Amino acid sequence: MDPNVVPLEGGQPLLMSLNGIEFKRHPKAVKSKKAVLFFEVEILDAKTRDKLCFLDKVEPNATIAEIKNLFTKSHPQWYPARQSLRLDPKGKSLKDEDVLQNLPVGTTATLYFRDLGAQISWVTVFLTEYAGPLLIYLLFYFRVPFIYGPKYDFTSSKHSVVHLACICHSFHYIKRLLETIFVHRFSHGTMPLRNIFKNCTYYWGFAAWMAYYINHPLYTPPTYGDEQVKLALIIFLFCQLGNFSIHIALRNLRPAGSKTRKIPYPTKNPFTWLFLLVSCPNYTYEVGSWIGFAIMTQCLPVALFSLVGFIQMTIWAKGKHRSYLKEFRDYPPLRSPIVPFLL
Repeated sequence: MDPNVVPLEGGQPLLMSLNGIEFKRHPKAVKSKKAVLFFEVEILDAKTRDKLCFLDKVEPNATIAEIKNLFTKSHPQWYPARQSLRLDPKGKSLKDEDVLQNLPVGTTATLYFRDLGAQISWVTVFLTEYAGPLLIYLLFYFRVPFIYGPKYDFTSSKHSVVHLACICHSFHYIKRLLETIFVHRFSHGTMPLRNIFKNCTYYWGFAAWMAYYINHPLYTPPTYGDEQVKLALIIFLFCQLGNFSIHIALRNLRPAGSKTRKIPYPTKNPFTWLFLLVSCPNYTYEVGSWIGFAIMTQCLPVALFSLVGFIQMTIWAKGKHRSYLKEFRDYPPLRSPIVPFLL
């Protein structure tokens, strides 16, 4: 250091000497402000490539959720739940928790927007899907007018299995409604509004079809009588308890308000031990419940509902299984998606 410079404590010069004349250096002159780097975000329509919005001075640690909120200020008709933002027009949607500076973009980022359409909350969807079958089945059970003819209005079946089937069916959907309100934690808050019509058609339509035949005045009890009904009831209740146990285990994996994903493992509850063999035992138990109900009622529409449900849940289970394998390198290799060792 120049001997004419007297350092401050901390290494910064206080006095400077030039040709024998001392100058006092102002302390503020020593400090230099660190430049703050901002991003510019350009949002284009994924189909037409038209510019929809230009966001200036976006914080580098801004999340996609925050960018969606900024975009909504320019286009109120596209609220955040309707927005899909992506890096490529045909690419995957970015997650709400993705941070701008962690994306493979420069300081001027280009994002592509797709409208997901009107949205509805998952809770509303599930409540609508499950309340319908519960009420529709009871209409047939009580044989309200205009279903089986005036002769049978508000009459009751003489077969005990019909009453047991009504109890089981009602129990299943009441359980689902309560789980939707008190147990389930959804990773996605909404789904497209159009899906509720498709889902309700499936659940409500099958409920009416099953209920019509099971509660029909000419309904014939199962071939093997009470023994068949008792076996079916055991299967049904066992699988219902298993399904509920898995839902509780999955709930406990995700803290309230978070989207954290973890590998599900068996707990002390024996019903959760199926996690040792399959990735989605909740679907396994669900299918088992409907198989038990089909055996109990010996009704073709119930069997078809069980088959269609199994096919759909197999598709969902395979998707979740692939997602687990992709996300977790240490995912248990012996697990199958839904049926141990097979599917």
